[in-house]
Amino acid sequence: MKIDNTIKVGILGASGYTGADLVRLAAAHPHMELTVLTANSHAGKRYGDVYPHLGALQLPDLITIEQANWADLDVIFCGLPHGTTQKIVASLPRQVKVIDLSADFRLRDTETYKEWYGHEHFAPQLQTEAVYGLPEHYRAEIKASNLVACPGCYPTAALLMLIPLLKAKLLDHKSIIIDAKSGLTGAGRGLKQNTLFAEAGEGMSVYGVAGHRHAPEIEQELSVALGDEVMVSFTPHLIPMNRGEFVSTYANLAEGASVADIREVLNQTYQDEPFVRLLEQGAGIGTQYVRGSNQCLLSVAEDRVPGRVLLFSTLDNLVKGSSGQAIQNMNIMFGYDETLGLQQQPMFP
Repeated sequence: MKIDNTIKVGILGASGYTGADLVRLAAAHPHMELTVLTANSHAGKRYGDVYPHLGALQLPDLITIEQANWADLDVIFCGLPHGTTQKIVASLPRQVKVIDLSADFRLRDTETYKEWYGHEHFAPQLQTEAVYGLPEHYRAEIKASNLVACPGCYPTAALLMLIPLLKAKLLDHKSIIIDAKSGLTGAGRGLKQNTLFAEAGEGMSVYGVAGHRHAPEIEQELSVALGDEVMVSFTPHLIPMNRGEFVSTYANLAEGASVADIREVLNQTYQDEPFVRLLEQGAGIGTQYVRGSNQCLLSVAEDRVPGRVLLFSTLDNLVKGSSGQAIQNMNIMFGYDETLGLQQQPMFP
């Protein structure tokens, strides 16, 4: 453990939105030395030419993965397309810790991975070593691991709300409906018709209907929490803003459970957590209150329909939903204070 020393860091896929936020956050971390930054089409460029807002930082130039030297690195963040990370991680020196921001190691069952991602898992021997990187619920496992799979942004917002409630058996698990909305950066930086300004700027659209790849990830973790198989109705939407995520979850209360019980369990679960906060009843909740931060806000309301509860969670999809959570995991793995590099408050307005 390098508790007092600088660790050398590599970021694969550093030219994407999550890569850029990793660089931004790492600049405020006292122990992170960015040593290797890879890209594909931007290889050979200075980082500040790709992201001018980070041009004042002293950073290595972007290189290809083939040019990278892994020997001196302590940790690698992988922000590559699914399927790619598995092959690369399998070829890395075993002493290098890996924090994967893709979906390559999130699903514990390789057959489920094949079903949802359309190909065999390329590193099944490593899948058994991977730890699901939701710090608030897998902290001890993360600390002992060399391979952490960061959750998706939608699962992070949904699971932080639902895991404690299913563990306490306060919800009818067959009634859960997750209505999720994300800013356009959740779709990545590549050119896509549906994220062009003229297509997305003044509208909201649904996608991945009854087939989004985050659904099995959510169901996997909720099934672990409940100790029984869980299937949810999950529908994501794109909304015309750069970053941010808002998840509205609707469910029936379990027999004998109340909204007060739900608030009590959430308070007990997160009262000592630095980045998850249950708001007071009636307090406003919105993406504008977490923008740029590693925070996740939760809110609970009683539905006018008897026996139903309304559950709201919001986070920044690029921070707590991706890069910030990755650094939070890194802090745990290396024995640092969990909040290092992540103390920035939300930007408002």
